[in-house]
Amino acid sequence: MAEELVGIIGGTGLGDALAAEIGGAELQNVDTPFGAPSADIMTGTFGKRRIAFLNRHGEGHKLSPSEVPFAANIFALKKLGARAVIGSGAVGSLREEIAPGELVVADQFIDKTYRRTSSFFGGYGAVHCEMAQPVCRRLGRILLSAADRIGAKTHPKGTYVCMEGPQFSTRAESLMHRAWGADLIGMTAMPEAKLAREAQMCYALVALASDYDCWRPHEQAKSRQTLLEEIIGNLKTATSNCLELIKAVLSSEDGLVDGRCECRGSLGLAVWTDQSRIGRAERQRLSVLFE
Repeated sequence: MAEELVGIIGGTGLGDALAAEIGGAELQNVDTPFGAPSADIMTGTFGKRRIAFLNRHGEGHKLSPSEVPFAANIFALKKLGARAVIGSGAVGSLREEIAPGELVVADQFIDKTYRRTSSFFGGYGAVHCEMAQPVCRRLGRILLSAADRIGAKTHPKGTYVCMEGPQFSTRAESLMHRAWGADLIGMTAMPEAKLAREAQMCYALVALASDYDCWRPHEQAKSRQTLLEEIIGNLKTATSNCLELIKAVLSSEDGLVDGRCECRGSLGLAVWTDQSRIGRAERQRLSVLFE
């Protein structure tokens, strides 16, 4: 298991908590054809695992969702050698049964983003990856198995609407998302999951419910300050639960990286452009994705 490198993408709180338990932690500055990632990547060991942690929003949560360099982040993790990635991120709940503080292993996405680089292959050629199952089901099963060993309630599936932001939804939008069958609303899962698929990496996402989205009216007696404090408290609870889940996964004997997984061959039939029409320099520039 020591040869596996597992990528972890999350926020500052998760990174700080993991850093305290990572052996031989080092910061890696990685160049990519898509610019610099959100922050230097922290590599080290957790138990028998080698991990690479990336703070999605950068130091001090400086980057808004639309400013996160998703392509650079995924490319940098792949360049370092990661072949499996576990992402985490805060979401609003669109369902009564998904309470703030709980976790959801998302299994589907609705992408409403429009300002972000959503493919590595602009200018390369026509590349069409399958996205019917947008997360790695094998990695999802491992997460759910680990969830059974911790106390935090973890929902086994959920459809995540990824909006552009940075503003939150209107109530009409929130009700529409519920009507679509969505369970969660957030701003960071896309195009992260799409890019991980193009990079032939196994990807799973743990969503951290911080509150109910605005479809559910707030209690009139509560002030805005009280509501904000509740959301922050819920997020701290969810972050703690997510940390316990990730620790359980990293401490397990399950193989998180598997070269036989379908995700690891997602480009096999995806490139439709005649190879003779793709320049050598361009093939070399993106060679990491085909490894």
